[in-house]
Amino acid sequence: MMKRASLARALALDPELLFLDEPTAGLDPTSAAGVDKLVRELRDLYGLTVVMITHDLDLLWQVADRVAVLGGWPGRPWLDAGAFTIGQPMVRAFFDGPRGRSAQQEPAWKPS
Repeated sequence: MMKRASLARALALDPELLFLDEPTAGLDPTSAAGVDKLVRELRDLYGLTVVMITHDLDLLWQVADRVAVLGGWPGRPWLDAGAFTIGQPMVRAFFDGPRGRSAQQEPAWKPS
């Protein structure tokens, strides 16, 4: 409920850009799926650009058009992907591990 209330407060200002920091953190899978759906609907309904920090691969695959993975030091992007190619071994392990493969079952986009 708190996450939805926070989104409502942010949307009250009619933004073009919405920043989300771990929007599904601490939620059970059913609630997280509801947030996934809500973010997609808000993005489409209001034409929002959503910038999101997340470790939730399900949300990432369902919502993202582009991905930047931060790593190394001092947090430089390893990749920024519209075409989405995975070169770095740590990035590949993140997306191709068991959780990443599971999240890719019904993705909005797929890595090439």
